[in-house]
Amino acid sequence: MAGERKWKGNTGGSAWGQRGLILLFRLSGLRFAYLVMAAVVPFYMLFSHANYLAIYHYFRRRWGYSRWRSFVETYRDHFVFGQVILDRFAVFAGRKDAFEVEIEGNEHFLRLVNGEKGFIIAGSHVGNFEIAGYLLHAGLKRVNALVYPGETKTVQEHRTGVLGDNDVCLVPVLDDLSHLFTVNAALQRGEIVSMPCDRIFGSAQSVTCDFLGGKADFPMGAFALSAYLDAEVLSIFVLKKGIRKYVVRVRPVRGEGATAREKIAALARSFAGELEAVVRQYPRQWFNYYEFWKDE
Repeated sequence: MAGERKWKGNTGGSAWGQRGLILLFRLSGLRFAYLVMAAVVPFYMLFSHANYLAIYHYFRRRWGYSRWRSFVETYRDHFVFGQVILDRFAVFAGRKDAFEVEIEGNEHFLRLVNGEKGFIIAGSHVGNFEIAGYLLHAGLKRVNALVYPGETKTVQEHRTGVLGDNDVCLVPVLDDLSHLFTVNAALQRGEIVSMPCDRIFGSAQSVTCDFLGGKADFPMGAFALSAYLDAEVLSIFVLKKGIRKYVVRVRPVRGEGATAREKIAALARSFAGELEAVVRQYPRQWFNYYEFWKDE
């Protein structure tokens, strides 16, 4: 099971180092930080060997690259991931205006945000999904975002402050599954629920989908909520296109079935298809740093 493979789920670095990043962005720009990151990445690849191997295998097995090209692409993947992390801290430092955002498919989002019913945003660990909460504002509906609770106090405080300004409420994923009651109530109030749909938490049920030439497990959570509460699902991917530019891709996730279980499976396969299309266009922004496929 993918959920049983080890991944930390938190931002690397100590609290002191993270505070230092915020101070750095208050004094200098992104380009200098990216330059430093380029030199740091090789050490991260060396000392986080399991993470390195997961991405190396991704390029070697899913893309069929040679050993040398897989190594080079693994470095590039880590470097882009470092940029994504730095971009978050730039926002923490008050530099929201440093980024330009282009939205594709915004009409799908506007249709639902202006409706009465709640809906679900299906996110993933591709690109910089979290930064959408910092740079965009839903306006008419509160967003309830499921998050991993193991972040440092520095990240939690700044994340909560910036997201709070955009009416985003953080809902920590807990072992007792109490977060499910929170998101269920939010949907019934007509609010938005945002949750990652490419990682399995604990013993959550999953749907096995065809993905990039292999089989991978996708969590049922968002799609079960959709099936049982008749809530629509949107996939939202936030991809980095340049030093200061992001593109947000919004697509409806649709699936039909004679039973709830069949509908859940159809929705999961639809999301997996949308995710695959994005990863094929932005292969270096795949940031699941563990062995994702069942045959690995």
